[in-house]
Amino acid sequence: MNNTANHRQPWNTSIDYPDLPVSARRQEIADALQRHQVIIVAGETGSGKTTQLPKICLELGLSDKGLIGHTQPRRLAARTVAARIAQELKTELGLGVGYQVRFHDQVSEQSHIKLMTDGILLAETQRDKLLRRYSVIIIDEAHERSLNIDFLLGYLKQLLPKRPDLKLIITSATIDLQRFSDHFLKAPIIEVSGRTYPVTLLYRPLHELEVEDDKAQDLQAGILQAVDELVHIDRQAREAGPGDILVFLPGERDIRETAETLRKAQLRDTEVIPLYARLSLAEQNRVFGDVRKAGRRIVLATNVAETSLTVPGIRYVIDPGLARISRYSYRSKVQRLPIEAVSQASANQRAGRCGRVAPGTCIRLYSEDDFLQRPAFTDAEIQRTNLAAVILNMLQLGLGDIARFPFVDPPDSRFINDGFKLLEELGAVTPKRQLTPLGRDLARLPVDPRIARMLVAANRLGSLTEVLVIASALSVQDPRERPHDKRQAADEKHQAYLDDDSDFITLLNLWKAYELQRIELSSQQLKKWCQTHFISWVRMREWRDLHRQLHLSAKELGFVENKDDADYASIHKALLTGLLSHIGFKQEKGEYLGARNRRFYIFPGSGIFKKNPKWIMCAELLETSKLFAHYVAKIEPEWIEEPASHLVKRTWMEPHWEQKRAQVVAIEQVTLYGLIIVPKRRVHYGSIDPSVSHDIFIRQALVEGEYRTQAPFFHHNRALLASVETLEAKSRRRDLLVDEERLTEFYKARFARLKGDHVVSGKGFEHWRRQVEKTDPKALFMTEDDILQRSADHITHAEYPDKLFVNAMPLKLTYHFDPSSDDDGVTLDVPLGLLKTLPLERLDWLVPGMLADKVTALLKGLPKALRKNFVPVPDYVQAFCDACEFGVGNLYEQLAHRLLRMTGVRLDPKVFKEVELDAHHQMRLRVLGEAAQVLGVGRSWQKLHSQLSHLADAALQEARPAQAWGKKELTSWSFGDLPESILIDQGHGLKVDAYPALVDQGSHVDLVLLSRLSESQQVTVRGMARLYVLMLRDDVKSIKRNLLKINESVLLSNKMWDVKTLEDEILLSAVMKTAGLNIEGCSDPIPRTQTEFLESVQKVKANISQCAIELSQQVYDLMTAYHRINKVLNGKVGLDTIIVLNDIKQQLSHLFYKCFLTKVPRVYLEYYPRYSKAIELRLEKFTRELRQQNLWSEQLTNFWKLWQKKYEKNYDLGTVSAGLETYCWLIEEYRVSLFAQQLGTKQTVSEKKLKKILEEI
Repeated sequence: MNNTANHRQPWNTSIDYPDLPVSARRQEIADALQRHQVIIVAGETGSGKTTQLPKICLELGLSDKGLIGHTQPRRLAARTVAARIAQELKTELGLGVGYQVRFHDQVSEQSHIKLMTDGILLAETQRDKLLRRYSVIIIDEAHERSLNIDFLLGYLKQLLPKRPDLKLIITSATIDLQRFSDHFLKAPIIEVSGRTYPVTLLYRPLHELEVEDDKAQDLQAGILQAVDELVHIDRQAREAGPGDILVFLPGERDIRETAETLRKAQLRDTEVIPLYARLSLAEQNRVFGDVRKAGRRIVLATNVAETSLTVPGIRYVIDPGLARISRYSYRSKVQRLPIEAVSQASANQRAGRCGRVAPGTCIRLYSEDDFLQRPAFTDAEIQRTNLAAVILNMLQLGLGDIARFPFVDPPDSRFINDGFKLLEELGAVTPKRQLTPLGRDLARLPVDPRIARMLVAANRLGSLTEVLVIASALSVQDPRERPHDKRQAADEKHQAYLDDDSDFITLLNLWKAYELQRIELSSQQLKKWCQTHFISWVRMREWRDLHRQLHLSAKELGFVENKDDADYASIHKALLTGLLSHIGFKQEKGEYLGARNRRFYIFPGSGIFKKNPKWIMCAELLETSKLFAHYVAKIEPEWIEEPASHLVKRTWMEPHWEQKRAQVVAIEQVTLYGLIIVPKRRVHYGSIDPSVSHDIFIRQALVEGEYRTQAPFFHHNRALLASVETLEAKSRRRDLLVDEERLTEFYKARFARLKGDHVVSGKGFEHWRRQVEKTDPKALFMTEDDILQRSADHITHAEYPDKLFVNAMPLKLTYHFDPSSDDDGVTLDVPLGLLKTLPLERLDWLVPGMLADKVTALLKGLPKALRKNFVPVPDYVQAFCDACEFGVGNLYEQLAHRLLRMTGVRLDPKVFKEVELDAHHQMRLRVLGEAAQVLGVGRSWQKLHSQLSHLADAALQEARPAQAWGKKELTSWSFGDLPESILIDQGHGLKVDAYPALVDQGSHVDLVLLSRLSESQQVTVRGMARLYVLMLRDDVKSIKRNLLKINESVLLSNKMWDVKTLEDEILLSAVMKTAGLNIEGCSDPIPRTQTEFLESVQKVKANISQCAIELSQQVYDLMTAYHRINKVLNGKVGLDTIIVLNDIKQQLSHLFYKCFLTKVPRVYLEYYPRYSKAIELRLEKFTRELRQQNLWSEQLTNFWKLWQKKYEKNYDLGTVSAGLETYCWLIEEYRVSLFAQQLGTKQTVSEKKLKKILEEI
């Protein structure tokens, strides 16, 4: 449309005025308008000011010079008022009278009057700062004090001096008129009566209403009873048809619930009609349709019907006195919608909605006292909303400081500060509140600053096409409809567009679906499709209109839409730039922790409500019953930092030198509005705090040696320091090396003198060092004088050697002084192959320099009765150290012997082993493998041997010389001589003894090497016996035919034997006996050459048959006895006999096992018949002396367990003594003495003797 009035013809059609209060005052209004630039017309609802004032201006010819601009707070009101004025002027809507609302412009060049929302006029100030298109501006419903109205009033106050030809009319209900007058320099006020009929006010507080179900506090019941009362009043006073009722309610849900209550009441000839902003156009039109039809209408409305719309035909009003008031909290940064009691002014406005067509009645569901205590006026919106958009527009228009802008009611400074903070968050203003280039772009986009910010980011990220759709969707009402009675059907249809990660993608999906249908369908078909899919066709059109508007605005800014589909990350990163304070981190039970410690929940209507991602962002935080997030999407926390770089707070912890990066590094934590978005991240600290980083570089990199460099100074200094640290470790004192502070000062002084204070990293240091060393190569070299506190001449190599010789092989000694460390003291590196042959007694001596301290600890650790003989301890220690033969024999025996000579006090050397010593008084052993890898560490040789002996054996077999000895599946002597031991070279100068052995494999023997002589001998005895059997295989077959057959049934009592196994054991045992192979060791020689063996074979061949037959008879007798015993043990027994019987079973398991014939020494096999007989005698009488036998059984079990524990421990170590080996047979003799004395024992044995022998072993 042309910005001038040149193409507009003067209005020449007659103007009629209906019989309204304002019509009677039109001359007075016209005169005032001609005399004054600003007038204020006040009138209650129904006075006609909205429709008649433009006509008065028209009649004065003011439209000849420009448009008569007429603003309304709401789009619905702008449209309906324009239609009403056009009807009264008998002109077509869009010609003489037009209207413009968002997305719809029905104004032509012939228009004289233009109805519009106040937002439209405000937007025009961007393009036309002096509003030259207009000759008159009417600001209607100014008492609503919306943000736009207050901004326009302030803007117009500044504009009027620059446009003296511009007339301004402010209309208002009779609310706080003087404030408007004062604002415009005492502008005249013309008050017009509004009601044509009186209105009766009735107060019916909810707590006084009589409700049959006794729910006196229930709002629905109160409304229903009020309706009944008004119907009764209407019937009594009816002059025409039934009067309509207008009920004010806080929100849509209240309207739905009340409608349901009224429908259930089945009121006669009554239609219930809802009225609220989100209704479709068709549903809204029902309110303004024909009111002359029969029946009563009950209109349920939000406060949209309070001042903005005049609902025709209303005679009665029910006012609960409640409304949802939008309030912004500058503290929590949340827009709240609490239900509050309305002000007196609002209550009066509501009452004014009746009494238009007849005397009216308004029932207030609260008391008169309650009314009188309410605030007179509702707070202006500017005092309860975020001001970011207003501030941005003011900065763009150059309107100066918002705090000095002529608002009717200046906003709280805290709200101004909050608005600037949001703009700073968006990057629209600087910390000094100056508009940035980005802010100028945001101001040029006709949407909220947050959404504008998304578009700018989308242009950069290549997702503008998608974000334009989403941004326009966020700026209009949600087009998805969800009628209360069709919720499930609507949800099912909407499910097709749902994205379970992002509500924004859901909007995008809906747009794509709609656009596809829009291209393919006709207009009517598209409307039908929208209806079927529960989508508002009107709102979709609004969405498209705004999308087109934003598309054009973006194009003007030079933005380019992407042709290829953007990915999820690009879209949501762009959206995130506008929603940085609307992020949340998941807590428990669906709660999210948001910015500034806000806690909120995902709105149940969200597509991701059930998914509850870890991190989310939302387009809006709205507080109703809870603080809910609307339009929610899953995000990744790493997306946040970059767009929020100007907002995040960074804290650094634990600055330290990091060797790999050669930098001083700190742990950085990044937070945004209190939310931790980066919990831990290593960053270079040198650029953050150079001074501290320089100190850390010196202390940790150089002094502590954490720096990697080939610089000569560094290796020289580290070697020098290490040599002194070794001296300290040997002498176990910390008074030789200067402390780290002195070392730090050394480097600091060099850096300061050589201008190196800036060095914080390895790279920077190397550059500086090379420059310095060009003139002074030894600038950073230390000397002994720099690092020694006192002389160390007394710490000699003789006292603290670096090697210990074992079998003429030097083993490394390492010293460490740290009582809290595992390696405190002296450590000996032992090759695995030497572990078994270490001279254990030598290890107790440690090294000469550490002996005195150990002996001191030994003497001080003695029991007091003994310790008092050696006072003063230092004297005795010194005397011993001077006189002893260091490293010779047993330390404890030498010490006991020397003390005896010095004092005459005799000590058992064992008493020293019972002293608890600190770890450093014992040699620490570190066992190394072939590649010098550590296989085990400890101070107990026994434990290390137990853990690693199998590795030693394996290493022995794998050694190259040993491989020549490994021969498998031998059935004859075909392997040369069989020496008792050989010397194996395991490499690295390590030579160890190995012991060849023949291992019985049943059908053959294997030749292997073992690491212990005793084990080799035991294994070879059986292996050699097998070799005899193999050599005499023909004789063996004949012998087996002559053996006494043992009944299979006898063997059933023990499943470990069968006839074949037992025959094999008899033959091997017979061979051992005839060949003179002694199982106990080898006092009888084992053949070591083939010649010896073959000679021995002939001897065995001559005697084995008779020996085997005799053995078979003995075995038969034993097995028969064993069968008898087992039969008793497995019979029916009482619970009281369990102890005894278990003892006998344990005894049998020791005597009779699978290979007992070849493993039990022959001397003890001879005793087996006596042991068996003793068991049978015990079984015959044990029930008669059960109590005593139980005591003996427990005693025997204790002896057996003690022996078994010692045996197993020493067996693993290869240290089983002869006494320990034979002790178990003493226990058998003791059994005979207890249970069958008449059989006699082979040696005297008693409980006392058993205890003594066990202690001595």
